[in-house]
Amino acid sequence: MAHIQNPTSDIKHSPSCLVCRSRTFDFSHGPFIMGILNVTPDSFSDGGAYADVQSAVARGLELAEQGADIIDVGGESTRPGAAPVGLSQELARVLPVIQGLAEKTDVPLSVDTTKAEVARQALAAGAQIINDVSALRFDSAMAQVVAESGAPVVLMHMRGTPKTMQQETCYGSLIEELLTFFIDRIAAAEQAGIAHDRIIIDPGIGFGKAVETDNFAILKNLHAFAALGRPVLVGPSRKAFIGRVTGREAAGRDAGTAAAVAVAVYNGAHIVRVHNTAMMRDVVRIAAAIKNAG
Repeated sequence: MAHIQNPTSDIKHSPSCLVCRSRTFDFSHGPFIMGILNVTPDSFSDGGAYADVQSAVARGLELAEQGADIIDVGGESTRPGAAPVGLSQELARVLPVIQGLAEKTDVPLSVDTTKAEVARQALAAGAQIINDVSALRFDSAMAQVVAESGAPVVLMHMRGTPKTMQQETCYGSLIEELLTFFIDRIAAAEQAGIAHDRIIIDPGIGFGKAVETDNFAILKNLHAFAALGRPVLVGPSRKAFIGRVTGREAAGRDAGTAAAVAVAVYNGAHIVRVHNTAMMRDVVRIAAAIKNAG
């Protein structure tokens, strides 16, 4: 295991809370659930299901009613092999949905984007968190947008791009390489003016990871990321590694997702990103109760 050295700030203490505009997340009372709201035609699980604004807003409100603590709105698919979409198209997909939800719920909204301009306009429309699968690497202006807004940001690990990431799945030491990556990205974020207590990390399950082995290894060794002192977000929901074991297509992977979520919570996840918030709410509660027993 890599020796974790402090890049720019104190990483000795576990994260205590995360402050958003409408809510403070106290991790001593977590973990918390991020509900997935894809407003794309081609996402791997629910692509096209919420492609119009009315159905997307209705689904977002349903996620909130079912117990989502955060609603993550994405207008560009990041499934393996996905091609990027243009700025205007992504804005047209996400802004009306974020505006509609912000008018109807106090649940913090996250925007899943790698584009600085999408992040900027989404924040103005009512989003409170930036979820960047590139960890601020794809758009040189993203760090400044995040820093100036004061919004929390998710930094995710991924090799390559969604289109190429599954061609780059060979690691010498998976967990050590992920830790080194996050040390670098946390330092880069802080140097850009993003406060340490606004950073969330995501090991990127399914993003540039060997389906047969790596995603399971991340879940098993998730406790290693506690050394970074930042909240850990985990997104295993309905992904291919679950289907590889169960033989089920995406829509039938909720039971497998529940097992992955339970292990993630037990091993230290602070936030889990899922499709089925109603089912996973109970899973999170039971896993946390077991973890905290005694």
